[in-house]
Amino acid sequence: MLGLSRVVVEDVEIEDGSDDGDGAGDALVVTVRARKGAARRCGRCGRRAPWYDHGGGVRRWRHLDFGTVRVEVQAAAPRVNCREHGPTVVQAPCARHASRFTTAFEDTAAWLAARTAASTVSELLRVSWRAVTAIAARIVAEGRAGTDPLDGLRRIGIDEVAYRKGQRYLTVVVDHDTGRLVWARAGRDKATVTAFFDALGPQRAARLTHVSADAAAWIDSVVTDRAPQTIRCLDPFHLIAWATDALDLVRRQVWNTARGGRGGRTGTSTMLKGARWALWRNPDTLTERQQQTLATIQATNKPLYRAYLLKEQLREIVAVKGETGKLLLNAWLRWAARSRLEPFVKLAAAIRRHLDQIHNMLDCGLSNARIEANNTHLRLLTRQGYGYHSATALITMAMLRRGGLCPPLPGRS
Repeated sequence: MLGLSRVVVEDVEIEDGSDDGDGAGDALVVTVRARKGAARRCGRCGRRAPWYDHGGGVRRWRHLDFGTVRVEVQAAAPRVNCREHGPTVVQAPCARHASRFTTAFEDTAAWLAARTAASTVSELLRVSWRAVTAIAARIVAEGRAGTDPLDGLRRIGIDEVAYRKGQRYLTVVVDHDTGRLVWARAGRDKATVTAFFDALGPQRAARLTHVSADAAAWIDSVVTDRAPQTIRCLDPFHLIAWATDALDLVRRQVWNTARGGRGGRTGTSTMLKGARWALWRNPDTLTERQQQTLATIQATNKPLYRAYLLKEQLREIVAVKGETGKLLLNAWLRWAARSRLEPFVKLAAAIRRHLDQIHNMLDCGLSNARIEANNTHLRLLTRQGYGYHSATALITMAMLRRGGLCPPLPGRS
C-alpha cells in the first residue's frame, strides 16, 4: 500500500508526535529490511561490495504521507567496503544515497517543483523549501550522470535570457529537434559560448548541422571558430523585432513633430501616442478601435503608414520563405533604402550585413521559436520563485522543467 519495493516489512507502529512541539503530529513508522539473498552494493556506485561493519545503526527516511499521517521508513544501514569508494553505506533499496527521503518522496517533490513554487511544495509535503531545492538538484545531477543531454545534437539554438535585475543573464542552448533545454550557464559573452563548445567537445561539435541565433557577434564568432561547417541562421523573431523598433522610431519622430515643440499637445500627437499597439500588432488581431486608428494614419500621415507597410511586408516575407522569400527580400531592401525613412534605411544596411544568415533562415525555416518558448518558461519559473539569488538554482529548476530530467510520479510510467 505504501509503494515500497524490494523490501520486506518487519514492523509497523504509530509514533506519538504530540510531545515533539513541532506540530508534525503522529507518524507511521515502517521498519523494513532488504529481501533475503539481496546483494550488498555500494551506495555511491551500485557495485557489489563485501560487508564492512554495522555503520551508524538504524536510519530513517521520510516517505509519502499515508492519507494525512506522516510516514517514515526505517532500516538498518550497514557499511560495505567498496573497491572504489572505500567504507560506504550500503545501497538502500528505497532511497537515494545520502538522502533523508525515499525515492518516491523525492520523485513526487521534483515533479511538483517543476510545476509550482518550492514554497507551495514545501507546505504540501511538510518539508523546508531548502529540502525541496536540494531534492531537485540531486535528481538533476542523477539525470545528467545517467544520460548526456549533449549527445546526438544536430540543430541547436543559442540565446540569452535575463534572470535578475542588473544585467544578469543566462546563455541557454536548446535542441531544435526535441525542444529540450540541453545547456545553460550564467553570462552573456564569448567565454560563455566557448564553455558550451568545450563541454560539447570537437567530435560532437563537428556533427552539428544548423545553429540559429540572433546577430550577436559574441555568438557568431565562437560558432564560426568551433563549428565552421554549420549553417548559421538568423532568428526571424529578432529580424521582425528590428523592423518593429524602426517603426517605433518613425512613430516617435512623427509624434515629436506633431507636438509642435516642447510640451506642446495636439489632437494628432495624442492619437499618435496611443497608436503604438495599432502599429505593432498583426493586422488580423487588431481591435475595431485600432483599425480606425490605422485608417486615420493611412489618410493623414503617409511616412508613418509607409513605415508600417515596410514592417508588415518584412513579416510576410519571413512567412513565405524559400526562393520566393529571397526575391521578395531583395525588393524589400531596395524599397527600404529609398523610403526616405532613416530608421529603415539603417535597418536595410544591417540586413545586408547579415544577408547570408537570413537566406539560410529562409531556406531551412529554422527559428528560435522553441528557445523563445523555453525563455518564457524560465521567466515563469523566476516569477513563481519570486526571483533567484543564484543562477545555479534557476538552471537546476530549468533543467528539471525543460531539460527532460523530471521523473514521473511514483507508480506511473
